[in-house]
Amino acid sequence: MPTTIDREAWPAAAVGAVPSLLALLLGRRRAAALLVALPVGIVAFFRDPDRRIDAAPVDADTVVAPADGRVMHAGPGQDGVAPRGDWQQVSIFLSVFDVHINRAPYGGSVTDVTYRPGKWLAAYKFESATENERSDITVEREVAGQRRTVVFRQIVGAVARRVVTRIKPGDTVATGERIGLMKFGSRMDVFLPPEVTLAVTKGDRTVAGETVLGRWPTRSPRPRPRRADGAGCSDDAASGSHRTPAPRSSPSASSRHGSGCGSPRPACSPRRTWPAGSRQCRSRSTTTATGQPC
Repeated sequence: MPTTIDREAWPAAAVGAVPSLLALLLGRRRAAALLVALPVGIVAFFRDPDRRIDAAPVDADTVVAPADGRVMHAGPGQDGVAPRGDWQQVSIFLSVFDVHINRAPYGGSVTDVTYRPGKWLAAYKFESATENERSDITVEREVAGQRRTVVFRQIVGAVARRVVTRIKPGDTVATGERIGLMKFGSRMDVFLPPEVTLAVTKGDRTVAGETVLGRWPTRSPRPRPRRADGAGCSDDAASGSHRTPAPRSSPSASSRHGSGCGSPRPACSPRRTWPAGSRQCRSRSTTTATGQPC
């Protein structure tokens, strides 16, 4: 996948290049060469690789990881960390070696973005979720007449000193779309409704936009209609189409065989009665309760 460098890299890299330039001016060429690693490392920190989700969007029931990192918590919402209400929580810790571009875990309309200044405690500490600088983002989406809400939080850590959020209320985002970044080590929390089935556990590695965090339950498929003899209707019989006509029989013959296609009870459709000799009864796949063709 192609990789670009985020625009936030260049001011930081310029500052990181100052020690190398000073060493070069002082005639310390070896030291200058070694110090070049600092701005190079800073540029690498701001790498922004493309992910598969950029070319192949996911379905409306899938929640993806918003960041590269390691899962610190996956389960019920932690008291004092999760928003008010009943939530599940997935917390991801990002080290300085992880990609720090953040992506939306779920697509929809951005209804709220709240920035809160704070401390710079280590991101893996429990207190960092409520005391550190952070940005809370709420996304809502209507699927099959039901409104779904996902809240996710960017939290900076001891090294990271700035959170960058590039979306605002009223924006529409897609699942896995880039929404900002956090500088130099941080954490992301995702809060999901209780009906979502989590797909990660503590200790798992995540890849932003690719690792599935959870899924909403899918609707059960509509059951196929049943015939009076308990067998399932074939596609041909259910649709009313036929291939090879079978010999016709009189209504009395069908009645003698019990509840078949000519009986008052519907054979393959719970809403229709097929009279003997109709095109449904001429379908090869339709038989009476005794196994005789209609």
